[in-house]
Amino acid sequence: MAKSDKLEFSIEQNIVYPKHGVGNITDIQVQEISGMSIELYVIRFEKERMTLRVPTDKAVGEGMRCISDKETMGKAFQTLKGKAKIKRTMWSRRAQEYETKINSGSVIFLAEVVRDLYRSGDQSEQSYSERQIFEAAISRLAREVAAVEDICEKEALTKLETVLTPEPEPEPEIAA
Repeated sequence: MAKSDKLEFSIEQNIVYPKHGVGNITDIQVQEISGMSIELYVIRFEKERMTLRVPTDKAVGEGMRCISDKETMGKAFQTLKGKAKIKRTMWSRRAQEYETKINSGSVIFLAEVVRDLYRSGDQSEQSYSERQIFEAAISRLAREVAAVEDICEKEALTKLETVLTPEPEPEPEIAA
């Protein structure tokens, strides 16, 4: 296996690939494709049970990045705590915008989608497609939170739910 010095990522490193979320680089290989030697990152996505090979010289251009640092994750949590911003456009257009944000690879955009589509128990029901997009976004966000904080995905989901669920207002005291 030939390995160049210019690589941005290394074996056993967790990364984020925009269209698939958090993966782990399991190997760096050189393969012969159409008579050319191409160096590839071999990335395993456990959740999808999928392996992806990405040319090392195209990885950054494709949006592949390191998992977020604690500061960026803090900004994502602040985004989650913000007020939902739901545009008054047709659902199909909003859904397309949400999908674009999910596949952007940005943890902040993921947090925006989760915040905007989150429904607590006392809010109106979601449509099937809203629920699907919400589940995709929160699952991907939870995987990155889990990777950053070195916890399991279930714990990360619980942490996200806690941030999303506003604390109840204290009952006003009535003077007798």
